Amino acid sequence: MNLLYALFGTVLGTAIGVLPGIGPSLAISLLLPFTYKLVDPVGAFILFGGIFYGAMYGGSTTTILLNTPGESSSVVTAIDGYRMARRGRAGAALATAAIGSFIAGTIATFLLMILAQPLVEFALKFGPSEYFALMVLSLCTVTAIGGGVPVKAAFSTLLGLAIGTVGIENTSGQLRFTFGQAALFDGIGVVVAAIGLFAVSEVLFGLGNLRKQTSARLIEAGSLWMTKEEWRRSVFPWLRGSMIGFIVGVLPGAGATIATFMSYGIERRVSSHKDEFGHGAIEGVAGPEAANNASAGGALVPLLTLGIPGSATAAVMLAAFQGYGINTGPLLLQKHPDLVWGLIASLYIGNVMLLILNLPLVGLWVKLLKIPESLLYPMILAFSTLGVYSLGREIADLYLMFGIGILGFLLRRYCFPLAPVILGLVLGPMLETEFRRALLGSQGNWMVLFDRPMAASILVLALIMVLFPFISRLLATKSRS
Repeated sequence: MNLLYALFGTVLGTAIGVLPGIGPSLAISLLLPFTYKLVDPVGAFILFGGIFYGAMYGGSTTTILLNTPGESSSVVTAIDGYRMARRGRAGAALATAAIGSFIAGTIATFLLMILAQPLVEFALKFGPSEYFALMVLSLCTVTAIGGGVPVKAAFSTLLGLAIGTVGIENTSGQLRFTFGQAALFDGIGVVVAAIGLFAVSEVLFGLGNLRKQTSARLIEAGSLWMTKEEWRRSVFPWLRGSMIGFIVGVLPGAGATIATFMSYGIERRVSSHKDEFGHGAIEGVAGPEAANNASAGGALVPLLTLGIPGSATAAVMLAAFQGYGINTGPLLLQKHPDLVWGLIASLYIGNVMLLILNLPLVGLWVKLLKIPESLLYPMILAFSTLGVYSLGREIADLYLMFGIGILGFLLRRYCFPLAPVILGLVLGPMLETEFRRALLGSQGNWMVLFDRPMAASILVLALIMVLFPFISRLLATKSRS
C-alpha cells in the first residue's frame, strides 16, 4: 500500500506541477481532510512527500513548452528553457530538467537522512528560551528573504501571527478575538486557512485575470535524447544546483524561488558560454531545476528535526502532523521512527518513480494543459468546499474559508506573499507557548530569554536577518554614489 501511495503521490504531484498556479501546498491542503479518514499517518506522509517532489518535477514541463511558469520557482527555467524549445531542443531541456531533479532529489534526501539524527541530538539540549529564539529566527528569516519586499513580507507574517491568536489561549485558557462566536473558540484551523489562502484565492485571482491571459503556442517535445556536449555541460550545474537548493531550502521562508535565482546567477558567472544565457543555455535549465527540487528536501530538515516548517508546503504538512495528534520536534524521531524513516525511504523510491514516469509521459502531461479554466476553477472550489466541510461538518468553517480566500485574493492582488501568513499562523501559537513557558520557569524574569548563550546567539542572528535588507540597500546606494 505504501508503494501505491508513493506512486499516486508522484503522479498527482507531477500533474499538479504541470497545471499553472496549483502548487504542492494547495494540493496537500485539499487532500488533508480526506487523508485523515482514509490512510494511516505513514501512508499519508508518503503520499504528501510524493506530491511535494512530484510538483517540483512537473513545473518544468509547462515552463519549457508553453513559457508559462506554474510556480514562481519555475520563472528562471523559462528564461532559457523556452528558448531551447523554440530552437528545437525542447526534449533536451525536459531531459536535463528531469535528470537534474532526480539527482537533486536524491542528494537532498541523502543529506536529510544523515543530518536528521545529529540535529535531533543537538535540539534535545534546547529549552523554552532556545525554542522561542529559534521561532523568532524563522519568522525573521521569512520576513527578510521570503517575500521579495521585506515590508510586505513583514505585514504578511504579522497577519499570520494575528490570525493565530484567535481562540482559547493555550496557557491561561482565556478567550481572545472570538466575538462570542463558538465556532472561533478552537481558533482558525491551519487547514481551513491554507485552503482559503491557496485554493480560493487562486480561483478568484485566476478569474480576475482570465481576459488578460493570452494563449501561448504549445511546442512539441520532440526527441528526449541529450547530446554528449549537453551532458557535459549539465553535470556540474546539477551538482551545484543540488547543494545550493538544499542549503537555501533549510532556511525557513527562503524557499525554492530564491534557490533557483541564486543557482542561475552562479551558473551564468562560472559558465564559459555566457553569451548563450537568455538565448537557450542548457546550464540555465539544469542548475535552477536541480536547485528547485533540492530545496524541497532541505525544507523537510527543520520540519522533521525541530518541528519548524521551512516553507508553506512544510507548514501544511506540520498541520497534518497536528491533525493526527503527533507532536513534532526532536522527539518525533524517537516516538515515530516508522513515520520519519518511512517518509525518507519513500522519497528515494518516489524519485526513481518520477524519473521513470516523467520523460515517457510528457505527452500526457501536456494534455493536462488543455483543461480550460472554466472547468478547472469550479473543480477546485467544489473540492475545497467538500474538504473543509468534511473536517468538522461546520458551516462556519466554510464562511472562514471563503473569507480568508477573499483576504488572500487581496494580498495577491497587491503583491503580498501568502507563505508568511501560513508560517505565522503555524508558528504563532508555538512561539507564544514557549515564551510563556520560559517566563513561568524564571518567575517572570525576562532575562531568561537572553542569558543562555545559545538563545542569545540565535536572537542576535534574527536581528541580523531583519537588518540585512536595509544594510544591503544602504551598501548598494553607497557603491552607486
